[in-house]
Amino acid sequence: MKHPLVKSAEDRMNKAIEKISDELRKMRTGRPTPAILEEIKVDYYGAATPINQLATVSISEDRALIIKPWDKSVLSAIEKAIFTSGIGLTPLNDGNVIRLVFPTPTTEQKQKWVKKVKEIIEQGKVAIRNVRRDVLKDLKDMEKDGKISEDDEKRLEKEIQEITDKKVEEMDKLFEKKEKEIMEV
Repeated sequence: MKHPLVKSAEDRMNKAIEKISDELRKMRTGRPTPAILEEIKVDYYGAATPINQLATVSISEDRALIIKPWDKSVLSAIEKAIFTSGIGLTPLNDGNVIRLVFPTPTTEQKQKWVKKVKEIIEQGKVAIRNVRRDVLKDLKDMEKDGKISEDDEKRLEKEIQEITDKKVEEMDKLFEKKEKEIMEV
């Protein structure tokens, strides 16, 4: 059974990975993905409502998202919300659906996106290392106060380092996956 301090550190590191993974999922990569719309809220009868609660969002073969609202009266509100969101895509409203066409990105755009992904991944690695630093400090304090033996401290320190290495490796894999996704567009 894992020591509570080790378990807590691992949980905190997993949360950092989840947060970074979620951030990467929502990031624009030139490939149509409904996740890009998740943060956009539409004023629907006075309530800020996510697009996916007002419409069906699908991906067409021609590099576009198709947004088909269940209530056509909300079409212009969805269009306005997308236009003002700053995602860099112009909504095309044909009276039935809204199309968001994703242009083929340039090599320069792809390189910018990969650079941004690197920054996001680095933030995640820093968060993981900060968890390690905090836990190692707690272990030293516990050993100093006589709550654990020096041998236990060394063993737990080694365990924390192994978990840290594993989590940093997971971050590297997230980077490789996202980089591949960007460069294949």
